[in-house]
Amino acid sequence: MTWTPTTENDERAMLDTIGVESVDNLFETIPESLRIKGVDVASGLSEMAVRKKLAAIGQRNRTDLVCFLGGGVYDHFVPAAVDALASRGEFATAYTPYQPECAQGTLQAIYEYQSAICRLTEMDFANASLYDGGTAVFEAAIMALRITRRDRVVCHGSVNPVHRQLLDTHVANLGIERLDGDDPTDAACVIVQNPAFNGTIHDFSDLAKRCHDAGALLVVSFYPTSLGLLKTPGAMGADIAIAEGQGLGMPLSFGGPYLGIMTTRKKYVRKMPGRIGAATEDDQGRRGYVLTLQAREQHIRRDKAMSNICSNEALCALRTLMYLSLMGKDGLVEVARHCHSKSEYLKAKLEAFASVVNAGPTFNEFTVRLPRDAETVAREAIGEGFLAGLPLASLGAGEPGDLLIAVTEQRTRDELDQFAAALEKIACS
Repeated sequence: MTWTPTTENDERAMLDTIGVESVDNLFETIPESLRIKGVDVASGLSEMAVRKKLAAIGQRNRTDLVCFLGGGVYDHFVPAAVDALASRGEFATAYTPYQPECAQGTLQAIYEYQSAICRLTEMDFANASLYDGGTAVFEAAIMALRITRRDRVVCHGSVNPVHRQLLDTHVANLGIERLDGDDPTDAACVIVQNPAFNGTIHDFSDLAKRCHDAGALLVVSFYPTSLGLLKTPGAMGADIAIAEGQGLGMPLSFGGPYLGIMTTRKKYVRKMPGRIGAATEDDQGRRGYVLTLQAREQHIRRDKAMSNICSNEALCALRTLMYLSLMGKDGLVEVARHCHSKSEYLKAKLEAFASVVNAGPTFNEFTVRLPRDAETVAREAIGEGFLAGLPLASLGAGEPGDLLIAVTEQRTRDELDQFAAALEKIACS
């Protein structure tokens, strides 16, 4: 295959078309301190030397810290069976299950995953998954625009600020108006999150009615584990429900890969992005599995597709299906109760020296206002063996002393007591 480089005239024509003076101007948004000054590639090493070098680098990581970080991803327990089953060679199959005659296993896994997610959320349809919770927010917004033919998206204050920034980046050049608040007037949708990013629990049923009266959709970003105790998006009247599925069977893993969950009502399913698996019967009455509603997808409709998401996180979705199957309805409720009760226990202990910011009840995550800068406190807490939580000021989500703390079923009473003592010592010094 030959490679034909662009000429100087080609380059000039492209720059003129997009209204840029030079190639360097394309990188002006990147701070000078972050730009690559050059590439210094060292000489090659032997396999033994590479192993030793990587081992030395790996040993610099702290793996003994007790985690109270949250803000969208959580230190939930992953049963050993999930790792064992997901590692089996049967699941390392061909990437794309477009040929059902040779992909029944993958297609059945997708179908069963979708079924489990629908039962969890009390929604009608789920797709085969998206990349992560952040991209699910954008895909839900664009889906709402397609359904309503409006170009305004409203983000409630409960939404994760990182997801809000991600949405802003995606819609920046699409002619879409993005507003904050909860006014559904002339909006395609109002996007909310429950529990809110700061941990407060909401019931958005009234907002759902307001949205529907105004011709808008309600998009609910939910925390899957919380549905063991809290009202589901379906029960609230959500039109589209989305989530980050990491807590359902995936470790923290330095930020991924994770799982974008998306569900909707039956009347909107044709506007849903991504794959959808379905069960059917062959001409002999035997059950089989296929991809359905494929006319929405990029490999058939090209630029007229519902989205450029024509893939999914199949292995992550499979892990979620395994996790939910192992936990069962009672198990998920028990995990949710542990998360809530342990969080309330820690909250009560911290109130001795810090104020809780949340105006209402919380699930497993809450915000405290410390007497010292939260960034400093979190940094010093590492020396005491704790990942103390998420400082909110740098995200524009709180005051300098605000710290978002998450408690999962993995935390023991001793860890909660020790953490409270360490935080008091650091915050009040």
